[in-house]
Amino acid sequence: MTTKYLLPETEIPRHWYNILADLGSPPAPVLHPATKQPVGPSDLAPLFPMAIIEQEMSGQREIAIPDEVRDVLGLWRPTPLFRAHALERAIGTRSHIYYKYEGVSPSGSHKPNTAVAQAYYNAREGVKRLATETGAGQWGSSLSFAASRFGLQVTVYMVKVSHQQKPYRRSMMQVWGAEVFASPSSRTHAGRKILEVTPDSQGSLGIAISEAVEDAATHDDTKYALGSVLNHVCLHQTVIGLEAQLQMKLAGEYPDVVIGCHGGGSNFAGIAIPFVRDKMNGKNVRLVASEPTSCPSLTKGVYAFDYGDTVGMTPIVKMHTLGHDFMPPGIHAGGLRYHGAAPLVSKLLDMGLIEAVAHPQRACFEAALTFARSEGIVPAPESSHAVRAAIEEAKKADAEGTTRVVLFNLSGHGHFDLGAYDAYLAGQLEDYDYPSEAVAKAMEHLPKIDL
Repeated sequence: MTTKYLLPETEIPRHWYNILADLGSPPAPVLHPATKQPVGPSDLAPLFPMAIIEQEMSGQREIAIPDEVRDVLGLWRPTPLFRAHALERAIGTRSHIYYKYEGVSPSGSHKPNTAVAQAYYNAREGVKRLATETGAGQWGSSLSFAASRFGLQVTVYMVKVSHQQKPYRRSMMQVWGAEVFASPSSRTHAGRKILEVTPDSQGSLGIAISEAVEDAATHDDTKYALGSVLNHVCLHQTVIGLEAQLQMKLAGEYPDVVIGCHGGGSNFAGIAIPFVRDKMNGKNVRLVASEPTSCPSLTKGVYAFDYGDTVGMTPIVKMHTLGHDFMPPGIHAGGLRYHGAAPLVSKLLDMGLIEAVAHPQRACFEAALTFARSEGIVPAPESSHAVRAAIEEAKKADAEGTTRVVLFNLSGHGHFDLGAYDAYLAGQLEDYDYPSEAVAKAMEHLPKIDL
């Protein structure tokens, strides 16, 4: 029995796949937060280098990956695809479970796939420093790594609860040369405004984004880098699914269902979007995003125009949202604590091309332990949501008397998340089902859009 399916470095994708070219109907326009009119390249120039702006707005189906980017990606790509034989035995399923393992990257997650590209384009255009936010710390550490490869400085605003829960993620960023601040901080107007109202705020990705955007917009030598949500980020992550398609051919199978955990949408988009193209071309495949019940942007959120940050500094996009003033509970899947979903993922859900499910964190940690004790890899708390969904898909197939081929993205390892596992093993984790009433109330604060 073959356990892992490997590709040579020559098979690192040479192009990113842009699904916008194949959707048929264009996504809703991105709006300026002040004028509420569609943004143009000049509106985004204070935040992003022109190459990134062009990719964000591109309708081109394939965008070439620069050789300099592929050279760095070659440190860990192509990532392995595993057949989870031991997990299958552990849960007693007849289904075939595969996982694409992104934890082999230097920072231990899928995030460097876009961090390297963003650092390259910024360095090429003479940017000296990048400002960014991070939740669990995987994006912050990935950008710190990537920036170190291209001679850039990095300032990271880390959600305060994660800053406290994950000190070694902070240390990793600093090892690569970044400066890291707990958000909300006193360094920015946005942070000070939050602290005046809520001095003990645990922070949120929305707040950290506000701080990073303000930092970038007020310094001429600095640009902003985002680890999820936007089109160019989803674009860069398609290397995951493109590789997985080749590896599933090596395995002689095609997935019935493709799964990724979901917060902002980058790793789900990375594994799923190439298969969405297959689905649009007639393949019978389901694409499932698995998110926390405590931050259920896809399963309970409203598809509407909203700000990407808490203060209202970022462009307004149409997405599934819980409201930009959403304050998440302090769950241990820090990378999934975001109020909105990528506009691209949201549109795919609205079109019926993908599905979404939500799981409580204790059930996800239970699945993570089953996976770790069978496959040997300790999943990141975020990734455990995909593990849970994969196990449930296999068990559903067993109950139906069928055999299902399940592919999921194991987006990162949990080596810096062992405090969360300690809490789970000690029985200290609580489940939280974010109430629909809170979502309805938050909708009263959405920006008023008249298009």
